[in-house]
Amino acid sequence: MVGKQNFSYVAQQYNVSIAEAGVESAKVFPDPQLSIGFYDNQQASKHLGQGYNAGIGSTLELGGKRKSRIDLAQSQLQLSKAMLQDYFRNLQADATIAYFNALQQYNLLQVQQSSYVTMEQLADADAIRFKLGAITEVDARQSKLEAGSLLNSLYQNEADWKTALVQLSINTGKAQSDTLLTPISNSDNLERDFALGTLITNAQDNRADILAAINSKTVADKNLQLIRANRKIDLGISAGMQYNGESTNTIAPTPAYRSINAGISIPLKFSNRYKGDMKAAQYSIMQAAVQYDQILLQIQAEVIQSYFNYKAAEKQVSQFKSGLLTEAQKVLTGKIYSYKRGETSLLEVLNAQRTYNDVQQNYYQSLFSYAEALVNLERSAGIWDIQ
Repeated sequence: MVGKQNFSYVAQQYNVSIAEAGVESAKVFPDPQLSIGFYDNQQASKHLGQGYNAGIGSTLELGGKRKSRIDLAQSQLQLSKAMLQDYFRNLQADATIAYFNALQQYNLLQVQQSSYVTMEQLADADAIRFKLGAITEVDARQSKLEAGSLLNSLYQNEADWKTALVQLSINTGKAQSDTLLTPISNSDNLERDFALGTLITNAQDNRADILAAINSKTVADKNLQLIRANRKIDLGISAGMQYNGESTNTIAPTPAYRSINAGISIPLKFSNRYKGDMKAAQYSIMQAAVQYDQILLQIQAEVIQSYFNYKAAEKQVSQFKSGLLTEAQKVLTGKIYSYKRGETSLLEVLNAQRTYNDVQQNYYQSLFSYAEALVNLERSAGIWDIQ
């Protein structure tokens, strides 16, 4: 849906269409010029005759200017395609992270919902126990206060979740204000077996931004070729016909006649003494080469950093799955049971509840960080296998 309906991506696709139109424009030949004139030499009683002339002229481009224009336009088209591919590479990564964030916010909402329900049930039970004289009024008020506090947090978690869903609608170009898209899968299938060296090599060979950098170098080269071609002279060619009517004056009578002419014009390229445009084009080539080397180095750094972040996130999630969640839940269940039997204080129950909440929240946040780390690693490596 993002690939088909995202407004920003659709707008970026027009850059390719514009570049394709630029190729068509580069194929244009110089337009010919048609000239037509009429004259009348009648002056008082002197019959000097009438006439007209017509001609056509054009510019004959030399030095391969048209071919250089087409080559430059085609290289700009390839650059636009590479930049569009790189835009989508980042777009799909950002959209995937937004998807995993919506999952995380839903899980955090469920944690808060479960905590509130547990505390609300405990508060209701404490109200009854207070009436029976089993606990003090302070304990009953405290449990009710904790339930109210959790309810306020629940409202905020619900807002965070719906805000995350709104971002999904933005990414997919959905305009309905009364409908929100909801993720339907989880983020458990995140394990990958990557080789760092292979990732770096693949990224430096295939990533869309490195392809764009290569095309930038090509564009700079083609631009210099066009500038050199434009410094070559162009010939102006022309051909025409002139008709002079009969002159009947008594001093110099002349019969009607026609004449044909043809010619060429050669520009004097004094402007070629100034080479600022060529120097600028040569500097652009050098700049593109340096930028290419910088992108290679940046890609290597991004892959290495993303790889270390991914491995760290993998270890953190593994730590949670090794028993932290189960242990925290067992502690909370035991504390609630003991509290109901009057064997422990409400404070211990609240501490156990907060600990359990923190462990669950940290788990889902770590799971999101794990998913985000995988997305960023694949983004930086120029690969994609997330389904």
